[in-house]
Amino acid sequence: MKAPIGVIDSGVGGLTVAKEIMRLLPNEEIIYIGDTARCPYGPRSSGEVRKFTWQLATALSKMNIKMLVIACNTATAVALDSLSKKMPFPVIGVIFPGARAAMKATKKNEIVVLGTSGTIKSGAYEEAITALNSSSKVIPLACPTFVPLVESNEYEGEFARNMVYNTLLPLKNEQFDTVILGCTHYPLLQKYIEEAVGPQVKVLSSAEQTAQEVLEYLDYHEMHNPLSGYKQPVFYTTGSIPIFKTIVEKWLVLQNADVRTISFT
Repeated sequence: MKAPIGVIDSGVGGLTVAKEIMRLLPNEEIIYIGDTARCPYGPRSSGEVRKFTWQLATALSKMNIKMLVIACNTATAVALDSLSKKMPFPVIGVIFPGARAAMKATKKNEIVVLGTSGTIKSGAYEEAITALNSSSKVIPLACPTFVPLVESNEYEGEFARNMVYNTLLPLKNEQFDTVILGCTHYPLLQKYIEEAVGPQVKVLSSAEQTAQEVLEYLDYHEMHNPLSGYKQPVFYTTGSIPIFKTIVEKWLVLQNADVRTISFT
């Protein structure tokens, strides 16, 4: 099936998911929309997030995608069910893949979930994890400063390190062996998060597991692109093209990335 895979996010965080999809499925075409003008989604009401997510999904639907990946945990928590029921293509979120990855990794069933305020308030990860193992202990922690840090392209250096360490201080007296990065922006801060929690703790991104789920779905339903060869991904942003393009090219190791603007009323 020659149609592209659509990926949406509140901003640049979903590039972590797009990167894994591109690695696993090099013959597939990717169209990505990052809603950087209205990012972050975490502090917004569920109604706002649902509205914005539907706008992004509808825009991609008009571009004739064959699958939608909601590469945003906050959007997945509030909009996955409704989109899955009403869109004419399969819709995959990032929460259940992340929960499954954590259950594979943990030895003690003691799991920290780092996320936006919206994701943490939704309880979506606790629900997904306890559905897989009801005896799991889940420790949620909202990290509202992380997304703006990444979106402003300031996720490297001493300032970023200090912010991560200070944000994770509430975990100091907790017992856990696994951390889920419950926001697709957070892998860009992963090295500092790993430093803060220590080498004995496994820090997981849902990006790899989500890409694996995309691969398995395309396999099972025979929806792979039949034409081999690299397809130039297309990126849309609702905000600043130069900032977005800088992060795209740096994180995905691309040259002259095709970044375009898109707006919603």
